[in-house]
Amino acid sequence: MKFDAERLYSLLPAIYRIRDAEQGLPLQALLGVIADQIGVLESELDRLLDDQFVETCAPWVLAYIADLIGLRGVHGVGQVHVNPRAEVANTIRYRRRKGTAAVLEQLARDVTGWPARAVEFFQLLATTQYMNHRRPANRSFVSVRDAYRLESLGGPFEHLAGATDLTHTADVRRIASGRGRYNVPNVGVFLWRLRPFSLTGSPAGPAAPQDKRRFLFSPLGNNTPLFNLPLTEDEFTHLAEPVNVAGRISRRDLAMKIADYYGRSLLIDDGTGDRAGDKIAVCDLRDDKGTWAHLPSSRITIDPVLGRIAFPTDQPHPPLVTFHYGFSAEVGGGEYPRTASFTPGARPALRVGGLAPPFHSIQAALDALGPQGGIVEIGDSGRYEETLTLDVGARAIELRAADRARPTVVLGATWAISGTAAGALTINGLLIAGGQLHVSGDLGTFRLRHSTLVPGLSLLGDGSPAQPALPSLVADGTTLVEVDHAIVGGIRLDANARAQLTTSIVDATTETGVAYAASDGGDAAGSLKATNCTLIGRVSADVIELASNSIFLASLAKPVGLWQAPLQARRRQEGCLRFCYVPLEATVSRRYRCQPAAAAGAARVRPILSSSRYGAPDYCQLSGRCAIEIRQGADDESEMGVFHDLYQPQREAHLRARLDEYLRFGLEAGVFHVT
Repeated sequence: MKFDAERLYSLLPAIYRIRDAEQGLPLQALLGVIADQIGVLESELDRLLDDQFVETCAPWVLAYIADLIGLRGVHGVGQVHVNPRAEVANTIRYRRRKGTAAVLEQLARDVTGWPARAVEFFQLLATTQYMNHRRPANRSFVSVRDAYRLESLGGPFEHLAGATDLTHTADVRRIASGRGRYNVPNVGVFLWRLRPFSLTGSPAGPAAPQDKRRFLFSPLGNNTPLFNLPLTEDEFTHLAEPVNVAGRISRRDLAMKIADYYGRSLLIDDGTGDRAGDKIAVCDLRDDKGTWAHLPSSRITIDPVLGRIAFPTDQPHPPLVTFHYGFSAEVGGGEYPRTASFTPGARPALRVGGLAPPFHSIQAALDALGPQGGIVEIGDSGRYEETLTLDVGARAIELRAADRARPTVVLGATWAISGTAAGALTINGLLIAGGQLHVSGDLGTFRLRHSTLVPGLSLLGDGSPAQPALPSLVADGTTLVEVDHAIVGGIRLDANARAQLTTSIVDATTETGVAYAASDGGDAAGSLKATNCTLIGRVSADVIELASNSIFLASLAKPVGLWQAPLQARRRQEGCLRFCYVPLEATVSRRYRCQPAAAAGAARVRPILSSSRYGAPDYCQLSGRCAIEIRQGADDESEMGVFHDLYQPQREAHLRARLDEYLRFGLEAGVFHVT
């Protein structure tokens, strides 16, 4: 029963209420104060009840519940990707099945937040079998005729229910070192670190201008591998299969199990309304030279490895495709929740795209903004080919994609943006290609959030940048440039401008390119702040006010003109670089706990990226061969660079600590990254 002020007052005798009204309702005011305290007491009682259960308790209560069941070291490592609640809730269930592959797999998922697959390597040994315990799927020799099974060789699915095992001879090296695998006491835990991000109803990019039969899933027209959207496992004892993990879709797997993928992980809408999977064929659409081959004569063909589509006849319009691509984190825009990054304020008055939009072009919506500015929102993940101009003036304008949408804007020329010191422009959630953004005048603030300015302006079919030497963003005057959770090409700023980078990638496409400098590409740009960022290319700033947990991957063969070092600051008495990778020859302000610490180990600690090409799923991801000083070199022992907030070293270390508790006696576990 709830006791509010009105209810308490109604319980008083009528004579007291009459006298209270005659004296100005002091008693009613007193009961209002009492009702507030009763409400606090009621909420605390409800909270106490919720805190009895792991599903509803407050986060601080989890450690106490874990202590009751003897679980130590519970933590969420400071990020949303790992929730210790699942680990605490399932601990009793873990212990009941202690030592089984199923519990190790479930433990890995709950502790790290990544899809996992546990493999008992003794099942993959080619050994003489005891006749009372025969394993028909375990054969001494691998059949070279089964190409479908051979795709799993060396991976996590060498042992799969209903399929022949891919067996090996014994390997006596220790699995904990990552070198050995196939031995009696070894158990492997395979992890998929890349996440599948969706793109819904996006127009496919043509393979060439005026080509109406060949398309690519990527709206930028480059090859991109398709990823699986994992199916949730219903049973605790079920071991993960390829459809349960966020892996790349292979050609043979899609052809053999097209019903498992088509309609869920990928879909093609050619405008006919017929989306049946039996209209789809799978093949390799590449010849020996890497160009297109094997055009179909009857059915639509898909190449999931290259992300290509071929039609038997000409298409009047590019087909709409829905698919999943792989990436490490929510950076650069995508169909993920972004409402927290929106500018606070009223609902957008102007809408482009989506169902029955009032505007059919971005330029028309921007032109319709009034003198007070406002918000223009793009409601779908479509493709917009426009030549844009915008005079912000003294207004505050936000151009953004709707939540869970990622439109592609292809510029026909440089986007000229101007404004005054009182003006502010925010771009949120867009993928912009085809041209530069040029901010002129003294625009007060330019913000780029959860967006991508394609490095090299656009991509060729093989994924290489079309114009690698050109920057993506140029700003004159005194503009403050804020880049947050974004991917951009080179940045050119006036000496009076400032840049603040947070959890972003600045990619000049090569280490010798210019990532940050003045408009002429040689003189120093304005002041720079970089937190949790990866910068590929040379940097020249007036002053580096602060660089923290960042990677400056730059090189300079020899001093030339104004470039005396790959990373240089004109004023070195100000600012600080802390917990960063900074080339030894850099001429910057004081360094604190930066790498390399000495010339002797400079080559060893140099960051190694899985891929430095934009568009690759593992773009800017630190390789497993990267030195531990980089992978755990941040101020909180996470990795340096743009993916610092994923806390991947802590997640893996927490898993390794937990595995020993659930392994059978004499077994040893190894952790392997599939992606």
